[in-house]
Amino acid sequence: MPAVITPVDEYDLIIVGAGVVGTAAAKAFGEAGRRVLLIERDLSEPDRIVGELLQPGGVNALKALGMEECLEGIDGIPCYGYAVFREGEMVEIPYPNDEATGEQAVGMSFHHGKFIQKLRAAATNTKNVTVREATVTTLIKDEDEDKVIGVVAKGADEVKHYAPLTIVCDGLFSKFRKEFTAKTPDVRSHFVGFEIKDLTLPKPNHGHVILAKPTPVLMYQIGTHETRVLVDVPGQKLPSTANGELKQYMQEIVTPGLPESVQAKFLEALETERLRSMPNSFLPPSSNQSNGLIVLGDAMNMRHPLTGGGMTVALNDVVLLRDFLSQESIPSYTETDVVVQQMDAFHWARKSYCTAINVLAMALYRLFAAAEDSNLAVLQRGCFEYFKLGGECVNGPVGLLSGLIQRPWVLVYHFFAVAFYSIVVEFKRGGWTQVPINIVRIFTVLYVACVTIMPYLWSETQS
Repeated sequence: MPAVITPVDEYDLIIVGAGVVGTAAAKAFGEAGRRVLLIERDLSEPDRIVGELLQPGGVNALKALGMEECLEGIDGIPCYGYAVFREGEMVEIPYPNDEATGEQAVGMSFHHGKFIQKLRAAATNTKNVTVREATVTTLIKDEDEDKVIGVVAKGADEVKHYAPLTIVCDGLFSKFRKEFTAKTPDVRSHFVGFEIKDLTLPKPNHGHVILAKPTPVLMYQIGTHETRVLVDVPGQKLPSTANGELKQYMQEIVTPGLPESVQAKFLEALETERLRSMPNSFLPPSSNQSNGLIVLGDAMNMRHPLTGGGMTVALNDVVLLRDFLSQESIPSYTETDVVVQQMDAFHWARKSYCTAINVLAMALYRLFAAAEDSNLAVLQRGCFEYFKLGGECVNGPVGLLSGLIQRPWVLVYHFFAVAFYSIVVEFKRGGWTQVPINIVRIFTVLYVACVTIMPYLWSETQS
């Protein structure tokens, strides 16, 4: 067993995990004059199937951190909004104008690994930041004060590193989440992802949301020649890849619901590309009240990736945290009580942007994965027709989704506007013969709308 070495130098801040959150936080706090140690298990380029579309709100946060150059030189594709498909129809949902610039907001899609490597380079080149490749095995605790005071990291040697504050952002499968909260991720479905080469999408430079049955399919270009496909497969267990069940599911269930123009390339890619999967989970946020420890990113808060809001929330969290833990607010992180107080304030302050993104992602997924539920199907149909109205019926929802509108009440307004409009659509579709049924449906649809959104709103009010 390697010897345990205790270095002489201590740090102001240790960050575990060099993903989106960790790298951005390392740069932000390093530039603020804090001595930062960033530890990552594997510094080689990651290869993931999600985290490849950064919404305009995330781009703005990246700019606020002075890291916008990380979007350059990665063969990224500008994204100007969405195209939503349902039963052969398409509705375009452009991003609204950015209030800061007056111009149409723009997102960016890219290969996740290329983006992460640019973020890591930015962190590495920041004064006061030390980057180390090692696996953090243990949090070091002062049992008398019930406080995390450092970490044990195993690389070529096993080393103890000390700091008065540790930020853990080790992702979806967090090893240290249990040190911070009893909440566990609730897996709702899985994304099965692969790439299609040289596919011309129906609406270039847009994310494509296809309301297939039983659940949605996402497509967006991530490079000059590559388009990412993410197929949502409901349930906690995937069909087997070993015996061909998953491939057959894609061919027989998913393909018929896709636009005809992409079906041939979709089937072709199924024969050549490796099908990879990841769980789609919901984890409501928790207040960071642990002495010496902060948990961020997917380790702390997750929502369904249908709306691509994860990185936007993560980067805005770093911007906010930088301000709450600034030198002016907390000269030294040894002031544990002050840090805990600031983290409580941080928990509630982040609600302005994370509540809308978290709740919208989960509520939209429930609508878009309506399956056999007749009331959810009514809401899905009404939602699509609502988007077709254009104007504020589009600007509001996509402003929330993109992270540009940071007012949760706007989400509540549009969600129930969709619910009432869905009922109007049903009356128009059904004619006089369906009036009795649709009168009953007024109550059932509104009930389902309430039970769709209210639990998620309630989860955001908890500490």
